[in-house]
Amino acid sequence: MNWAAVVLFSSFGALMVIGVPIAFSIGIAAALTFLLFMSFDQTIFIVAQQMASGLDSFTLLAIPFFILAGNIMNRGGIALRLIEFAKVLGGRLPGALAHCNVIANMMFGSISGSAVASAAAVGGVMAPLQRKEGYDPAYSAAVNIASSPTGLLIPPSTTLIVYSLITGGTSISALFVAGYLPGALLGLSLMLVAGIIAKRRGYPLAERPSWAEVRHRTLDAILPLGLILVIMGGIIGGVFTATEASAAAVVYSLVLALFWYREIGLKDLPSIVLESAVTTTIVLFMIGTSIAMSRAMAYGDIPFALSDYLLLLSDNPLVILLVINLALLVVGTFMDMTPALLIFTPIFLPVVSDLGMDPVHFGIMMTFNLSIGICTPPVGSALFIGCSVGRVPIAKVIRPLLPFYAVMIGLLLLVTFVPQISLILPQWLLNYG
Repeated sequence: MNWAAVVLFSSFGALMVIGVPIAFSIGIAAALTFLLFMSFDQTIFIVAQQMASGLDSFTLLAIPFFILAGNIMNRGGIALRLIEFAKVLGGRLPGALAHCNVIANMMFGSISGSAVASAAAVGGVMAPLQRKEGYDPAYSAAVNIASSPTGLLIPPSTTLIVYSLITGGTSISALFVAGYLPGALLGLSLMLVAGIIAKRRGYPLAERPSWAEVRHRTLDAILPLGLILVIMGGIIGGVFTATEASAAAVVYSLVLALFWYREIGLKDLPSIVLESAVTTTIVLFMIGTSIAMSRAMAYGDIPFALSDYLLLLSDNPLVILLVINLALLVVGTFMDMTPALLIFTPIFLPVVSDLGMDPVHFGIMMTFNLSIGICTPPVGSALFIGCSVGRVPIAKVIRPLLPFYAVMIGLLLLVTFVPQISLILPQWLLNYG
C-alpha cells in the first residue's frame, strides 16, 4: 500500500469536507505527506521552497496580465459591443437571442479568458432581453452557463498557461492554436441544441437589421476582436512569446477602453488594478500550494503507482482514456479547474505519455473535460454565476442543462479519440510535431 497516497488524498478530502479553503487544503495535505519522509522543520522549509520556486516563472507572468486585460475589457463596455455584433451573426436563427448568447460568450470568453467573467458579463445583458421576448428564464440561464466555458478553450486561456507550466514547457503557442477548433465545435454544437429547443418552443426570430445597423455593429466590434489578432498573430508570427503577448493585450485593451471608447477614466484604473491583483493572488497562491503537492506526490511515487495501476487495469488505450475522462468528470463536479489541473496533470500525464498521446492533445482534452465541471453542481462556478445573473434557482436550471451536458460529453469523447481535432491547426500553422 502506498501510504503517501493514503495520507495525501485522505487528508485533502477531510479538509475539504470540513470547509477549509481549497488552497489551504492542498498545502496542508502536501505538508502532512512530506512528514512521512522528513522532519517538521524540513517539511516547512521544503513546502515554502517549492511554493516560491514554482511561482518563480516567466511564463506565469502571463496570468496577471491576461486577468488585467480581461477586467479592463469587461469594465470598458466591450461585452455590450460584442453582444450587439453577435445579434448580427445569429439574429435570423430560431431562438435568436440564445444564439447571440453563445456567440457573445465565445467572443468575450476568448478575450477575457474567464468563463465566470463571460457568464456574468454576457448573461447580465442577455437575461433581461430574453425574458422580455418570452424566453423561459431557466432555458436562457442554461444556454449562458453551458456556453461560458468556450473561452477556456479559445485562446488566450490562463488554464492552458497553467497546464504548460505543470508539464514542464509544453508549447503555449501550440496549446493556444489547438484550442480553436474544439472551442468552435463546442460553440456550434451548443447553438445546434439551443436552436432545436427554441424551434420546438416557438421562440421568435429577431427583426432583420438594416445594412446601416450591420455595418455599425460590425465596425464597433472589430477593434475588440482585433485583440485576438494581435495576440495570436504575434505568437504565431514569432513576434513575441505568450507572456509578452499578455502585456501587449493590457496595453491594447487599455488604449481601447480609455481613449477610444472612453468607457473608463483614469480614476477607474486603481479599482481595476486592485480587483485584478486580488484575483491574481488567489490564483497564484493556489498554484503555489499545488506545486508543493505535486512535489509531495513525486516524493511518494504516487503518479507512478497510479500509472501502474491504470496500466494493470487494462492495456487498451481506449479503456484507459475513458477511465481518465470519467475520473476528471467526477473531480470537476466538486473541484475548481485550476487546482484539479495542478493536482491531476502530474498523475495522468505519465499514463497517457506511455500510451503515446501528445501532451498538447491531452491538455486540450483535460481542459475540455474540467470545463464541463464548472457548469455542474455542487460547486460549479459558472453554474452559480449564470443562475445569479439569470435570477433562476439552481434546481430549476439543471433539467434544461441536461441536453447541453450530453452534447458537451459527446464532443469531449470526439476530441479525446480524434487527436487531429486538436492537432491539425498546430501542425499546419506552427509545424508542430
